[in-house]
Amino acid sequence: MTTNSATQDELRIEILNLKKSALILRAINHKLRQQIMQLLHKRKGITVTDIYVKLRLEQSVASQHLAILRKAGLVSTTREGKCIYYAINYERVNDVQELCAAINGK
Repeated sequence: MTTNSATQDELRIEILNLKKSALILRAINHKLRQQIMQLLHKRKGITVTDIYVKLRLEQSVASQHLAILRKAGLVSTTREGKCIYYAINYERVNDVQELCAAINGK
């Protein structure tokens, strides 16, 4: 049941927040996206070209995965001329890790 005027006897689930959280966890729970994030961490701001060359991917595949990471807020972008540089959003990653640790009791 998802209503803001839920009585005390009803289970209250914030569906929108739940969906956003699931999107973030799904984004980070993918082997290729984890590899992309590791590369971003090591290289501190690189272009999609650098990513797909280094990981030996098709450009479209790298772009699709970066879009998912961006939508989840796990990576940020900076434009310099025609180039877009990707970097880890460490604040968001730390928030996700802290939440997961709290949920898992660690």
